[in-house]
Amino acid sequence: MQTDTKNHFNLIRDFRHAGYFETEHLKKITSGIISAIKEGKLIAISGIVGSGKTTVLQRIQDKLKTEEDFIVSKSYSIEKHRVTLSTLVTALFLDLSNKKIGDINVKIPSNHEKSTRKLISIIQDRGKNTVLFVDEAHDLHGQTLIGLKRLMESINNVKPKSKKLKLSVVLAGHPKLKNDLVRPNLEEIGSRSEIFTLDGITSSKREYIEWLLTTCSQKDTGIDTILTADALDFLAERLITPLQIEHYLTLALEEAYLVGIKPVSTEIVEAVIAKDINDPEPTLTRQGYNVKNLANVLNVKPIVIRSFLKGKLPQAVSQEIQAEMLAIGIHV
Repeated sequence: MQTDTKNHFNLIRDFRHAGYFETEHLKKITSGIISAIKEGKLIAISGIVGSGKTTVLQRIQDKLKTEEDFIVSKSYSIEKHRVTLSTLVTALFLDLSNKKIGDINVKIPSNHEKSTRKLISIIQDRGKNTVLFVDEAHDLHGQTLIGLKRLMESINNVKPKSKKLKLSVVLAGHPKLKNDLVRPNLEEIGSRSEIFTLDGITSSKREYIEWLLTTCSQKDTGIDTILTADALDFLAERLITPLQIEHYLTLALEEAYLVGIKPVSTEIVEAVIAKDINDPEPTLTRQGYNVKNLANVLNVKPIVIRSFLKGKLPQAVSQEIQAEMLAIGIHV
């Protein structure tokens, strides 16, 4: 946000630097995930784009790092669709070997059997439980997920030298991840996974906006001097995630400053919010689906999906596709 805009509305920081807004739902989710990690489970965290998955992961990682009994590992690969089991094993080796990021002197056996045995040996030598975090896991191939599950079993079933040590894996991704895990072809892993659904601030959107404005403004600045009550209600009604709220609230403040309006009116908010924000295609994208993978899931040609998204299919066919999507957990 531009400095002039912040000064105009008595703001002291950008909304993205507000901090951590924790609802009762998030407290329960965080507590449940940490408990599952301590039990050595495979965990999946599902949430739409902008719902706060990465923030929740960071909070959990920070909490675990304060406990001496855990080593936190995570994959830094940015091309998740190309991540293989070998990539994730490399991340484990680097973090368990206590080397700095980018250290290329860690020797990892190329043979899968040898690398697994060496990994088990390192975990036992470190004498701590290990948890691997993988963000954007909805892009991982099914065989990679199955390989991760088998790696966990290999490590967790080893007879301990002194105490039982566990490897837990936390996968975070769009709802596509959750939907994929419950499909028959991934039953081997899905039936053994503990899945947590992150709904972000669905039931607390108004409270989040009020908290955001209070946290980011100068002391004793009234919310009603920044945003009208009607504009606040409109934001809470139209938007879904913290990311959306932060983005469009920033745009509204900047637009209001340019035209000299204070507080921000509903008309300003309405003008900056994308008209198609809740149309089928962006809604599907937030769940992790594009035309290609949705066509694969529904076993139809991509052109059928494109026609569906444009509203060009016969009503009966469109209703059939919607029913099939709903049956596998895809909501539009």
